[in-house]
Amino acid sequence: MSSGANATTIDVPETRAEAKGKAPLIAAPIVATTKATPHPNAGWKKGLAIFDFLLRLVAIAATLAAATTMGTTDETLPFFTQFFQFQASFDDLPAFMFFVVATAIASGYLVLSLPFSLVSIFRPHAQGIRLLLIISDTVMLALTTAGAASATAIVYLAHNGDSSANWIAICQQFSDFCQSVSGAVVASFIAVVIFMLLVMMSALALRKH
Repeated sequence: MSSGANATTIDVPETRAEAKGKAPLIAAPIVATTKATPHPNAGWKKGLAIFDFLLRLVAIAATLAAATTMGTTDETLPFFTQFFQFQASFDDLPAFMFFVVATAIASGYLVLSLPFSLVSIFRPHAQGIRLLLIISDTVMLALTTAGAASATAIVYLAHNGDSSANWIAICQQFSDFCQSVSGAVVASFIAVVIFMLLVMMSALALRKH
Protein backbone atom coordinates (compact mmCIF):
# COMPACT_ATOMS: atom_id res chain seq x y z
CA MET A 1 0.00 0.00 0.00
CA SER A 2 1.44 3.40 -0.96
CA SER A 3 1.96 6.15 1.58
CA GLY A 4 -0.48 8.43 -0.26
CA ALA A 5 -3.42 6.12 0.12
CA ASN A 6 -6.35 7.39 2.13
CA ALA A 7 -7.02 5.72 5.50
CA THR A 8 -10.34 3.99 5.87
CA THR A 9 -12.20 4.60 9.14
CA ILE A 10 -15.04 2.49 10.49
CA ASP A 11 -17.53 4.09 12.85
CA VAL A 12 -18.90 1.87 15.58
CA PRO A 13 -22.24 3.15 16.77
CA GLU A 14 -22.78 3.50 20.49
CA THR A 15 -25.52 1.64 22.21
CA ARG A 16 -28.11 3.50 24.21
CA ALA A 17 -26.58 2.29 27.51
CA GLU A 18 -23.15 3.50 26.45
CA ALA A 19 -24.50 6.84 25.33
CA LYS A 20 -26.19 7.39 28.69
CA GLY A 21 -23.05 6.41 30.58
CA LYS A 22 -24.51 3.25 32.09
CA ALA A 23 -22.12 0.87 30.35
CA PRO A 24 -18.40 1.28 29.56
CA LEU A 25 -17.33 1.61 25.97
CA ILE A 26 -14.66 -1.04 26.53
CA ALA A 27 -15.41 -3.94 28.81
CA ALA A 28 -13.07 -4.25 31.80
CA PRO A 29 -11.19 -7.56 31.98
CA ILE A 30 -12.50 -10.05 34.48
CA VAL A 31 -9.78 -11.24 36.85
CA ALA A 32 -10.45 -14.47 38.68
CA THR A 33 -9.11 -14.33 42.20
CA THR A 34 -8.57 -17.45 44.24
CA LYS A 35 -8.11 -17.46 47.98
CA ALA A 36 -5.87 -20.10 49.49
CA THR A 37 -7.84 -22.17 51.95
CA PRO A 38 -5.91 -23.57 54.91
CA HIS A 39 -5.74 -27.29 55.44
CA PRO A 40 -8.61 -28.40 57.69
CA ASN A 41 -6.23 -30.27 60.03
CA ALA A 42 -3.42 -27.68 60.10
CA GLY A 43 -4.20 -26.28 63.55
CA TRP A 44 -4.80 -29.69 65.08
CA LYS A 45 -1.57 -31.10 63.68
CA LYS A 46 0.43 -28.11 64.88
CA GLY A 47 -0.95 -28.52 68.40
CA LEU A 48 -0.01 -32.19 68.29
CA ALA A 49 3.53 -31.28 67.20
CA ILE A 50 3.88 -28.77 70.07
CA PHE A 51 2.76 -31.42 72.56
CA ASP A 52 5.28 -33.82 70.99
CA PHE A 53 8.08 -31.33 71.61
CA LEU A 54 7.07 -30.79 75.25
CA LEU A 55 6.87 -34.53 75.88
CA ARG A 56 10.40 -34.95 74.53
CA LEU A 57 11.67 -32.37 77.02
CA VAL A 58 10.04 -34.29 79.88
CA ALA A 59 11.45 -37.57 78.55
CA ILE A 60 14.95 -36.07 78.45
CA ALA A 61 14.64 -35.14 82.11
CA ALA A 62 13.33 -38.62 83.01
CA THR A 63 16.00 -40.61 81.14
CA LEU A 64 18.80 -38.32 82.29
CA ALA A 65 17.65 -38.61 85.90
CA ALA A 66 17.42 -42.40 85.60
CA ALA A 67 20.90 -42.76 84.08
CA THR A 68 22.66 -40.40 86.50
CA THR A 69 20.89 -41.75 89.59
CA MET A 70 21.69 -45.35 88.75
CA GLY A 71 25.20 -44.54 87.56
CA THR A 72 26.15 -42.80 90.80
CA THR A 73 24.55 -45.28 93.21
CA ASP A 74 26.70 -47.19 95.66
CA GLU A 75 26.65 -47.76 99.40
CA THR A 76 29.15 -49.20 101.86
CA LEU A 77 28.04 -50.50 105.23
CA PRO A 78 29.79 -48.43 107.90
CA PHE A 79 30.20 -50.98 110.69
CA PHE A 80 33.05 -53.01 109.18
CA THR A 81 36.75 -52.35 109.10
CA GLN A 82 38.53 -50.95 106.05
CA PHE A 83 39.86 -54.42 105.24
CA PHE A 84 36.49 -56.16 105.42
CA GLN A 85 33.50 -54.21 104.10
CA PHE A 86 30.21 -54.90 102.39
CA GLN A 87 29.54 -52.62 99.45
CA ALA A 88 26.71 -52.42 96.93
CA SER A 89 27.37 -50.65 93.63
CA PHE A 90 25.49 -50.50 90.36
CA ASP A 91 28.47 -51.77 88.36
CA ASP A 92 28.44 -55.02 90.31
CA LEU A 93 25.36 -56.12 88.38
CA PRO A 94 25.25 -56.39 84.56
CA ALA A 95 21.53 -55.58 84.53
CA PHE A 96 22.18 -52.20 86.14
CA MET A 97 25.04 -51.54 83.74
CA PHE A 98 22.75 -52.26 80.80
CA PHE A 99 20.14 -49.98 82.36
CA VAL A 100 22.59 -47.06 82.53
CA VAL A 101 23.72 -47.56 78.94
CA ALA A 102 20.15 -47.91 77.61
CA THR A 103 18.79 -44.83 79.36
CA ALA A 104 21.87 -42.77 78.43
CA ILE A 105 21.41 -43.68 74.76
CA ALA A 106 17.71 -42.81 74.97
CA SER A 107 18.52 -39.45 76.55
CA GLY A 108 21.04 -38.62 73.82
CA TYR A 109 18.57 -39.62 71.12
CA LEU A 110 15.86 -37.40 72.59
CA VAL A 111 18.19 -34.40 72.51
CA LEU A 112 19.01 -35.09 68.85
CA SER A 113 15.32 -35.49 68.00
CA LEU A 114 14.36 -32.01 69.23
CA PRO A 115 15.24 -30.20 65.95
CA PHE A 116 13.09 -32.66 63.99
CA SER A 117 10.23 -32.10 66.41
CA LEU A 118 10.59 -28.32 65.91
CA VAL A 119 10.40 -28.76 62.15
CA SER A 120 7.16 -30.68 62.65
CA ILE A 121 5.73 -27.64 64.45
CA PHE A 122 6.40 -25.30 61.52
CA ARG A 123 5.61 -27.97 58.91
CA PRO A 124 2.86 -30.08 60.50
CA HIS A 125 2.17 -31.93 57.24
CA ALA A 126 5.78 -33.09 56.69
CA GLN A 127 5.17 -36.81 56.41
CA GLY A 128 8.82 -37.85 56.04
CA ILE A 129 9.87 -36.33 59.37
CA ARG A 130 6.98 -38.00 61.16
CA LEU A 131 7.87 -41.33 59.63
CA LEU A 132 11.50 -40.97 60.73
CA LEU A 133 10.46 -40.06 64.27
CA ILE A 134 8.01 -42.92 64.66
CA ILE A 135 10.62 -45.48 63.57
CA SER A 136 13.32 -44.03 65.85
CA ASP A 137 10.94 -43.65 68.79
CA THR A 138 9.87 -47.27 68.44
CA VAL A 139 13.49 -48.44 68.60
CA MET A 140 14.13 -46.28 71.68
CA LEU A 141 10.92 -47.55 73.26
CA ALA A 142 12.15 -51.13 72.93
CA LEU A 143 15.60 -50.27 74.29
CA THR A 144 14.27 -48.29 77.26
CA THR A 145 11.72 -50.97 78.10
CA ALA A 146 14.40 -53.66 78.06
CA GLY A 147 16.63 -51.65 80.38
CA ALA A 148 13.79 -50.83 82.77
CA ALA A 149 12.58 -54.45 82.86
CA SER A 150 16.01 -55.88 83.58
CA ALA A 151 16.62 -53.39 86.38
CA THR A 152 13.16 -54.03 87.82
CA ALA A 153 13.91 -57.73 88.23
CA ILE A 154 17.07 -56.99 90.23
CA VAL A 155 15.31 -54.36 92.35
CA TYR A 156 12.57 -56.86 93.15
CA LEU A 157 15.14 -59.40 94.30
CA ALA A 158 16.90 -56.75 96.37
CA HIS A 159 13.66 -55.92 98.16
CA ASN A 160 12.17 -59.42 98.52
CA GLY A 161 14.91 -61.95 97.83
CA ASP A 162 14.25 -65.47 96.56
CA SER A 163 14.07 -68.23 99.15
CA SER A 164 14.14 -71.02 96.57
CA ALA A 165 17.47 -69.75 95.21
CA ASN A 166 18.78 -68.79 98.68
CA TRP A 167 18.98 -65.11 97.66
CA ILE A 168 18.41 -62.87 100.63
CA ALA A 169 16.88 -59.41 100.52
CA ILE A 170 19.56 -56.75 100.98
CA CYS A 171 17.44 -53.62 101.20
CA GLN A 172 17.23 -53.81 104.97
CA GLN A 173 20.99 -53.33 105.09
CA PHE A 174 21.50 -51.21 101.94
CA SER A 175 18.47 -48.96 102.28
CA ASP A 176 19.96 -45.92 100.52
CA PHE A 177 21.15 -48.06 97.63
CA CYS A 178 17.71 -49.59 97.17
CA GLN A 179 15.97 -46.23 97.32
CA SER A 180 18.23 -44.82 94.63
CA VAL A 181 17.91 -47.74 92.23
CA SER A 182 14.14 -47.87 92.79
CA GLY A 183 13.85 -44.16 91.94
CA ALA A 184 15.90 -44.69 88.79
CA VAL A 185 13.61 -47.51 87.69
CA VAL A 186 10.51 -45.36 88.27
CA ALA A 187 12.03 -42.56 86.17
CA SER A 188 12.80 -45.02 83.37
CA PHE A 189 9.21 -46.26 83.29
CA ILE A 190 8.04 -42.64 83.01
CA ALA A 191 10.25 -42.40 79.93
CA VAL A 192 8.74 -45.64 78.59
CA VAL A 193 5.21 -44.22 78.90
CA ILE A 194 6.28 -41.01 77.15
CA PHE A 195 7.86 -42.98 74.30
CA MET A 196 4.58 -44.88 73.92
CA LEU A 197 2.69 -41.59 73.70
CA LEU A 198 5.16 -40.23 71.14
CA VAL A 199 4.75 -43.30 68.94
CA MET A 200 0.96 -43.14 69.13
CA MET A 201 0.88 -39.42 68.34
CA SER A 202 3.17 -39.84 65.34
CA ALA A 203 1.02 -42.71 64.07
CA LEU A 204 -2.10 -40.59 64.50
CA ALA A 205 -0.51 -37.66 62.64
CA LEU A 206 0.46 -39.95 59.76
CA ARG A 207 -3.02 -41.46 59.63
CA LYS A 208 -4.65 -38.01 59.39
CA HIS A 209 -2.24 -36.83 56.68
